Amino acid sequence: MGDRLMNLGAFSVSLAVKDLAASREFYEKLGFEQFGGDAEHNYLIMKNGDHIIGLFQGMFEDNILTFNPGWDQNCNELDTFTDVRDLQKQLRDQGVEFATEADESTAGPGSFVVIDPDGNAILIDQHR
Repeated sequence: MGDRLMNLGAFSVSLAVKDLAASREFYEKLGFEQFGGDAEHNYLIMKNGDHIIGLFQGMFEDNILTFNPGWDQNCNELDTFTDVRDLQKQLRDQGVEFATEADESTAGPGSFVVIDPDGNAILIDQHR
């Protein structure tokens, strides 16, 4: 599988939560600390070592697996990475269908969403 390896960037799980404060308190008990986000805007990014979860209240209905091309697990910019549009082309070539697509005529930030066979959303979200 070495030649098929896709570098998707930093990984996190984005959780749709009902009560942001209660979720924050719960994940703090598991050793997570706020790493980013803004409670006033209904989301927090929590981190425990290299493990990242996003807590999002009222932004989407289901949990999402999230990958960020161009970032490491500390949101540091990587010198080299595979652009979101190139990842999209590779997946399209393999017959993957998209829920949303990145505009391949652009550069810089972009995203797309694919749905796995069990209905789980996977967001590939490039911020740079």
